[in-house]
Amino acid sequence: MPDPLYVTSHQQHPGEQGPAEDPAPRGEDLAALLDRLLSEAPGKTQKDLATEAGISYPTLNAWINRTRGTSRIDPDRLRDLVGVFRKWGVSVTPREVFAAAGRPVPGPTDAQREERLLRLYRQLPEDKQRDVIKYADALFKVSHVSAQ
Repeated sequence: MPDPLYVTSHQQHPGEQGPAEDPAPRGEDLAALLDRLLSEAPGKTQKDLATEAGISYPTLNAWINRTRGTSRIDPDRLRDLVGVFRKWGVSVTPREVFAAAGRPVPGPTDAQREERLLRLYRQLPEDKQRDVIKYADALFKVSHVSAQ
């Protein structure tokens, strides 16, 4: 038996139910957030959410009951949850869901980055727009060469 002074975490007895090992992030954790968002979607259930998000019902249920950690959830699954809630008319952002899951909050989407770049590009004088195109073309060539 290991020396109790050197044990870093207490192990549960086989079959004993306990909370998931992930510490709850500050504020609303994923379980509380999902529960709240489901309450804002009248007539929708955990099973509906799991089906539409492409997540198995037992997995989703384990997240909501805090019997399974959230630190290894695929970011695409978190985005899928956001998409389903938005489809149902529930207001939620990826930032809220990722933060509740204790995950790094994703940066802007590809579409948002492209929109920002295009907005900035259109504000430039024509000679500077040409410079941007030359620079982007050079970056593309350099990245293509280094990728090979």
